[in-house]
Amino acid sequence: MAEVKDRVSPEEWQTRVDLAACCRLVDLYGMTDMLGNNVTARVPGEPDHLLINPLGLLYDEVTASSVAKIDMDGNVGSEGSGGGVNQAGFVIHGAMHKARADVNCVIHTHTPAGMAVSALECGLLPMAQSSMRFTSVAYHDFNGLSLDVAEQAVLMTELGDADVMILRNHGLLAMGATIAAAFDTIYRLELVCKVQLAVLSTHARMRKLPETVIEDTKALYKQYVIPHAGKREWPALLRKLDRIDRSYRD
Repeated sequence: MAEVKDRVSPEEWQTRVDLAACCRLVDLYGMTDMLGNNVTARVPGEPDHLLINPLGLLYDEVTASSVAKIDMDGNVGSEGSGGGVNQAGFVIHGAMHKARADVNCVIHTHTPAGMAVSALECGLLPMAQSSMRFTSVAYHDFNGLSLDVAEQAVLMTELGDADVMILRNHGLLAMGATIAAAFDTIYRLELVCKVQLAVLSTHARMRKLPETVIEDTKALYKQYVIPHAGKREWPALLRKLDRIDRSYRD
């Protein structure tokens, strides 16, 4: 731990700790796909460099020291002790970070609920209060494995000002100005995907809300909830992790 910690800024080290914590939380709440998927965070003071969980480690094995550092072309730096970087992860995550300077963390998941909603033509529906927390949802059509950097241009255009993107027939993406905000977003997005599938599985008639109520609720979320996403929850989540296993801090 000391070797990496001594070679990076205090701000980068803290981001590494938070990214490792985020990986542990994604695992804790059942949103992993073994070695698949990624969490990325922009390096403080180095806007053209990202931290990313390394290929080869399960989410519950990621530590602050093992987190890899890459530039916007996907080149891996000397920091970190992981086993390389997922190319598809770099293509998708790199596009999100390039598109928006306000995006400092991106989380991608392949959960059963997320993949199921991504395969629905209707996409995410505003069927419950929590669903309306997502005031703007971007969509990206599936065109095969995301291994070609050329796909980034399309992803960047489609993202717009959304803080979530549903990759059609693929999975979910959540963005945030902080790691705490991004985790809060993916956690709640996963929750509403589960709710949507539960409602649709009943085959009962769904009660639709008036469009004015939906838009008013979204406006309230945007004004009062989204700006504070994760701020109160994150310290509590770190305390929870510390009670379970503090090794993510190494």
